This record gives sequence, structure tokens and C-alpha cells, in this order.
Amino acid sequence: MNCERGVSTHPETAFYTIDGVYKYPQNSWPSDARSMKECEASCTRDCTCTAFAYNTTCLLWFVELRNTVILDSGSDGNRLYMRIATNQQQNSGSRAAPQFPNQKKVVVLSVMGMLAIIAIILIFLWRFRIKLLAAKPMFENGSLMVFSFAQTKNSTKNFSEKLGEGSFGSVFKGTNLGSMTVAVKKLKDLRQGEKQFRAEVQTVGMIKHTNLVRLLGFCADESNRLLVYEYFTNGSLNSHLFSGSSTKLSWELRYQIALGIARGLAYLHEECKDCIVHCDIKPDNILLDAELCPKIADFGMAKLIGRDFSRVLTTMRGTIGYLAPEWISGLPITHKADVYSYGMVLLEIISGRRNSEKINEGKHTYFPCYAACKVNEGNVMCLLDSRLEGNADDEQLERACRIACWCIQDAEDQRPTMGQIVLMLEDAIDVLVPPIPRSLQNFVGLEYDSTHSAEL
Repeated sequence: MNCERGVSTHPETAFYTIDGVYKYPQNSWPSDARSMKECEASCTRDCTCTAFAYNTTCLLWFVELRNTVILDSGSDGNRLYMRIATNQQQNSGSRAAPQFPNQKKVVVLSVMGMLAIIAIILIFLWRFRIKLLAAKPMFENGSLMVFSFAQTKNSTKNFSEKLGEGSFGSVFKGTNLGSMTVAVKKLKDLRQGEKQFRAEVQTVGMIKHTNLVRLLGFCADESNRLLVYEYFTNGSLNSHLFSGSSTKLSWELRYQIALGIARGLAYLHEECKDCIVHCDIKPDNILLDAELCPKIADFGMAKLIGRDFSRVLTTMRGTIGYLAPEWISGLPITHKADVYSYGMVLLEIISGRRNSEKINEGKHTYFPCYAACKVNEGNVMCLLDSRLEGNADDEQLERACRIACWCIQDAEDQRPTMGQIVLMLEDAIDVLVPPIPRSLQNFVGLEYDSTHSAEL
């Protein structure tokens, strides 16, 4: 009741009468009161008094009323007056007393709960910060992110999951680098200075086209040179053309893939500020997205040729079987080196076989020679991938075969530009029958002599 024993209480106190009490509660206190009125007054004055009784003597109770025996209301017995609070006391006293400690408990529990939540948040932020520092780039260099070698090493789990290998280095799968899955290429035998490397990579990083894999960032720590690309789960064109386990590509898909590659190269050659020569066009460097749209990859080490210059002298780079003759001769190159490589890739898209594989087609053992001869004869259906069982558009097939053979001409000026190739594939301009390249004519002669000698 929010009072101490002996302190006067509120005057608005009432007592509830209980009749038929056979046995009073335990722990009663005797009082000096000599009348019923004095006994009631004694209990009223002390707010801790819970009940009183008067039967020649005055008894007061200050604790719970225990072991009380009450008879039927009609029976004889003593009378007990139990104290009850009025409405005013219930509002101001009786309820206020127990609420204070409860409020204190609520406050304490709330504070403890808030501290626990703050601790959990701090732990979470601490762990997230560690991941952030490990995954996020050190800083951004224009549109490209610059990573440390430690970040790329951690992302690739110490370069453990190898996706492939090319003439410039190996590609590894990386996770949690900038909160995405990426492909990390670790370059090898690169003699470029850091300044030149950063300049070329920065230029390539600004390129955005639907048929080009986006370069996300790079690493140039001391002698380490790494490139970070988008990652595509469908893998490369190489795995779809030459792997027996993959689903065969229909002719319609192959034609669209060839067109997409041509558009990507035309953009690099003709629409960028600097003419960008890829230098390593091959099926391994053509990735396919979820819709099997082709994406030219690995052009991070492409060669930049300023618009004021038509050629550039560079060390030989690329893959045997796709290299233009000028590469092998050590001559300065142009964007037509990519055109030659594209022609070789187009032959592989059409046939579903590697150009480097030895064939046994009469006097021919080298497929590009065989293809050039058949295109010159007008018989192209025999060049189609046998898995397609002849299911191809005849006009598209002939057009694609002619384009491929124009691309692999020895003389650069005889090869079309990639912009012209796009128009050819779109049937916007006619494609004439190409001559057999002189180098392939010589190769055919060597093949024939070799075969003839073996027969003799």
C-alpha cells in the first residue's frame, strides 16, 4: 500500500465484515483499544493493518490471513473485519506500489536487450568488414576496379579452380570478389611496364558491347598482372562445338553466334576511339551466356592501334591454327589479323571439327584446304557438321562458307573488314565465290605429292 507501519493512512478506508468466524487467523496482535470503535481506529491509523476483530479484546493483523475457519453464515461465530481499499487508494496507492519495482525490472531488461542487440550488430559488422576488405577493390580507376594480388589470390582460393589456359595465361574461377563470381586471368611472360599495362587495360575497360565480355578490373602488383572478367556458367564455344557431352548447337544458333562474334569484332575495330585488335580469336575465347549469346572474351591484352596509324609491330601473340600469315612472317599487323582468325573460327562453327585435326578426304588432310576447294567447286553441304544431319539453311550455309574463305585470304587487302562481314551475314551485300588462298594451294600441292608418294 506504499506505506510503512505506524504511518497514518488515507481516511477513505473501509472494512469488509466476515461473519461466522470459528477460528481467527494466525499471528494476531493484541491492542489496547477498549471498544469496537477504538479497535477500528487502531487498524485504520496503521496502513499495514490488514484486518481487525473485537470481542472484549481488540486483535489486529498485519500479514496475510492464514488458517481462518469460517462457519456457515447462519451459524454462530465471531466477526472479522477485513480491510479493503477504496477506488482512490487503488488508483494512487495500491497499484502504484507494485508497479514501481515492475517498471524497474522492465527498464533493466530493456537495457540488457538493447545491449545484446548492439553487441550482435557489432559482431556482424566486424565480420562483414573483414569480408568487405577481402572482397572489395582497393580503389576504382575510372570504370575499372583495381585489386591487390592478395585479393585475387584469396578470391580464387590460391588459384585452385582452373577454367582454361590460353597463350597469355591461365583463367581461374573466383568467388566473393566484389560480391560476384568472376573469371580471373593470370597473365604470364608479360614484358610490359606497369604504366603501359594500366593504360591499355584502362582503355579496354571502357568498352561495353552486348557481344563482349566486360572487363571488371585488374591487378598490377609488382610483377603480377591479372585481369578480372565477368563469369559465364555456359562456358566457351569450344566446349559446345567439340565436346561430345554437350548439347549440339542447331544451325540457327550457330549462325547467330557467328553473327554476334562478327558484331563484337566490328565494334572493337571500327567503333572504339582506338582500333582494338583482339589478337587471339578462337572458340575458347568465345563465351556463351544463359541465352547462348556469344561474348568475346580475353581481349584484355588486345593491341591498341591509334586511328592515325594503320599498323603496329608487336611480338607474336595468339594461337597456332588461327594465326594470320603476317604474324608468322613477323610483319606489322592490322585489324585484318583478327579477320583471318575469325574465318578459321567460322569454319569450325560450320563443320563442328577442329581445323588442326587431320582429316582423310581424298587428297586433303588439312580441313581449311578441303573447305576452300569445296567452296570453289560450289559444294558446301559436305562441310556441314554431320551431327546436324543436313538441317541447315542452304543459302546461309553457302554464304557462311564463302565468308570464311574470304577471311583466310593471304593478302590482307583481299580480306573483308568485320563491318562488311556483318553486312554479308545479314544478307545486306552479296558474297562472291572467293579464290583459293595461294598458301592453301601450295599446301594442297604438298598434300597431293605426299599422298601420291605414299601410294607409289
